[in-house]
Amino acid sequence: MTTVNTPAPIPEQSFTDASAAVAHLEQLYSEATHFLLEQFSKAMKNGAPKVRSRAFYPEIRLTTDTYARVDSRLAYGHVSSPGTYTTTITRPDLFRNYLTQQIDLLIRNHGEPVTITTSDTPIPVHFAVGGRAGVTVPQDGAAAFTLRDYFDVPDLATTNDDIVNNTDMPKDGTGPLALFTAQRIDYSLARLSHYTATDPEHFQNHILFTNYQIYVAEFEAYAREQLANPDSGYTSFVSTGNVVITDAETPIAPVAKLPQMPTYHLTRADGSGITLVNIGVGPSNAKTATDHIAVLRPHAWLMVGHCAGLRNTQALGDFVLAHAYLREDHVLDDDLPVWTPIPALAEIQIALEEAVAEVTELEGFELKRIMRTGTVATIDNRNWELREHSGPVQRLSQSRAIALDMESATIAANGYRFRVPYGTLLCVSDKPLHGELKLPGMASEFYNTQVSRHLKIGIRAMEGLRGMPLERLHSRKLRSFDETAFL
Repeated sequence: MTTVNTPAPIPEQSFTDASAAVAHLEQLYSEATHFLLEQFSKAMKNGAPKVRSRAFYPEIRLTTDTYARVDSRLAYGHVSSPGTYTTTITRPDLFRNYLTQQIDLLIRNHGEPVTITTSDTPIPVHFAVGGRAGVTVPQDGAAAFTLRDYFDVPDLATTNDDIVNNTDMPKDGTGPLALFTAQRIDYSLARLSHYTATDPEHFQNHILFTNYQIYVAEFEAYAREQLANPDSGYTSFVSTGNVVITDAETPIAPVAKLPQMPTYHLTRADGSGITLVNIGVGPSNAKTATDHIAVLRPHAWLMVGHCAGLRNTQALGDFVLAHAYLREDHVLDDDLPVWTPIPALAEIQIALEEAVAEVTELEGFELKRIMRTGTVATIDNRNWELREHSGPVQRLSQSRAIALDMESATIAANGYRFRVPYGTLLCVSDKPLHGELKLPGMASEFYNTQVSRHLKIGIRAMEGLRGMPLERLHSRKLRSFDETAFL
């Protein structure tokens, strides 16, 4: 088959206005996906088409002959050296604000226009038509013809983390403008809908991760308080299954079956609200959630979960503010070597400590009665206590760890990898090395007294970060030598 049916070509255009550039991206993407939807619908109705149908992602391109003259404190918004830089784009409607901000910085910092054109990367039909009402892409063998013979399907050659992991080498004199290709983003958008049972457009710029469903009730209660306050700035609460309420009194029916990672959103019109994700227990879930949420380019994510206290001086309900991580989770070893330091971020640490002080009404030296700052160890064995103790306990002692869990280092390490500001505030729920195991009676009393306060601290910290300038929050600490221009 040599003939390929494609949309009518659209000449490339150059722009010095970011909003106009994004509007053109939306036009190109809309026409490409509408074409694929039309051809796919005909094939599903009439059987195998006579020719292959193909459409392409739009692309942003910047070519510059000079180095950008920018504030040396700015970590993004400019390319590192003269050359040609490109990135493919998907869902420009979803990323409109983000793209407008990033393109505007490029134009201003380089004094050069950006070119919007059609790339040579095909849009997989699954991503073009998936999620549309009444449209289902059949699994292999379910249709009367082999889908990949007539339409493009996801391609792992362009669905990877090579750019993020700094393993992508420039080809043909060009470099990447953004951390993710369009196919990589589409892949994650589809996974997010599957794992969280909420659509990507509901996700906010500030993400809280927890490892217990009990935090959800407290989050919903807080959300209803905010919706009842016309001055809060929050506009809606979105529950699992894309149930949206804008009134504090509107009931939400319980879902018959929770998704793997139940997710809830307290939204603001500009996307600066708060999303809560219950990732459950384990580093694999933590990696999965952050792998996919990262493509949305959130401004910060925090872990607010439970942990084992490792020091005899700790009490159940005490807080742990992580300033270092002992990584024994292993799920990121191939992407981020264990010798890579995961630094504490001052902006996040200060926001969390100030939030603890505000909620507990303690400050200074008194705050140390209920909160310790130190190393958090993350492991991949929930029943580590049952193993021979000399090895694990010795490592914990040598690392000066004060708490242990199964998610925090994974979330922090993936934040580092994806250039998303990260932090951890845990609550001690048991002390296995000192005879206080997590037993049903203890857990119930602990949950009832601590969950509300812990969650409120996480929310207060996020609300504090919301007012921080992006160029300060997204600092150079998370950027490599030769970094992409887009945040």
